[in-house]
Amino acid sequence: MSDMRPIEEVDPQLAELIQREVKRQRDQIHLIASENYVSYATMQASGSVLTNKYSEGYPGRRYYEGCEFIDGVESLAIDRAKRLFGADHANVQALSGSQANMAAYLAVLEPGDKILGMALDQGGHLTHGASVNFSGRIFEFFGYGVDRETEQIDLDEVRRLAHEHRPQMIVAGYSAYSRYIDWAAFREIADEIGAVFLVDAAHIIGLIAGSAHPNPVPHAHIVTATTHKALQGARGGIILCKEEFAKAIDKAVFPVVQGGAINSQIAAKALGLEQASRAEFKTYANQIVRNAKVLAGAMDDEGLRVVSGGTDNHMFLVDLRSIDTELTGKEASQFLDAHGVTLNRNAIPFDPRPPFITSGLRLGTPAVTSAGMMQEQMVLLGKLIVELLRKRIDPYSVNLYTGQVRELAEAFPAYPADFPGYV
Repeated sequence: MSDMRPIEEVDPQLAELIQREVKRQRDQIHLIASENYVSYATMQASGSVLTNKYSEGYPGRRYYEGCEFIDGVESLAIDRAKRLFGADHANVQALSGSQANMAAYLAVLEPGDKILGMALDQGGHLTHGASVNFSGRIFEFFGYGVDRETEQIDLDEVRRLAHEHRPQMIVAGYSAYSRYIDWAAFREIADEIGAVFLVDAAHIIGLIAGSAHPNPVPHAHIVTATTHKALQGARGGIILCKEEFAKAIDKAVFPVVQGGAINSQIAAKALGLEQASRAEFKTYANQIVRNAKVLAGAMDDEGLRVVSGGTDNHMFLVDLRSIDTELTGKEASQFLDAHGVTLNRNAIPFDPRPPFITSGLRLGTPAVTSAGMMQEQMVLLGKLIVELLRKRIDPYSVNLYTGQVRELAEAFPAYPADFPGYV
């Protein structure tokens, strides 16, 4: 018989670390754009007995017996994804957004093919051609960026690069960009050169689900995404595509990129997709965007420059040089984390500093919105962050503002005080 003792008895050292992480999440204000708080039900699905089952293949076509209920779970996730985003086909087995991108590339391209994507130092993602990543090692990437004045994507430059390099694929999407992307214009450029148009919607798929952001699915041949972040679901990836790419996408996920699926995570994805289809999720997604706009505006009012002047989604970048020319993203992020605000350093467009140091910070509002914060709290939070950075060498001011951060975190905790962090 399997061991049915609770984790506190089986591994008290591990249990203590989990409980300490719960305390960290409760005590800090979390502004990392790619993080969120999942529901208790999501944790239940992720930790369910479905983790015991091997199920290589797809519903109705498995390489193992005993998959009839697993088929039902995966079919539920597939149907919910297709319905929620209006997609012809959905693959819900990808283990992460990066693996979703790998599968999507390999589904329609050959090693050495050309891809045009957003440059990493301009807001793109590691899987959009970074030399240290599989994408940059397997494919030939060319990067487009933002206009130096507006700090927004220059579509004329995208078109010029597309016609100059004739890539087999064009990627739109980002990990650090705060403005809408014109999906129709990107598709038009892709059609001009006969390229596949892929949208990496990892950061914004939750906003799309909640009708708080334009949907790329009608325009893109393939859309990749994650099911955590603003979607507030289990950690993992998902691929949506036109019917003509369905077989190639499924084959690229299994057997090309992955083996057996993680069925407990697929169940949790199914749950998250159902939750994202409800009316209250639309309210939540729109509040994420409102909070981001207000937080960006509050910080700008305090003299901290917001890259591109604002945000249309859940995140934005700030240029620390606007309040202190010597302050780096590394120093600022570590200082703020030590005083109750967790976020991450991030390069800003045309950043003169190296990527591990940076001149900027990236801030996002999914987690604080999940905790119940509204516009009023964003105004206060924006002021507190800027004041902490400005007066970081003044012990009295730091103590004063840190106390206010602590009060805000206590008023809007991630989880109940007695929540152990596991089910």
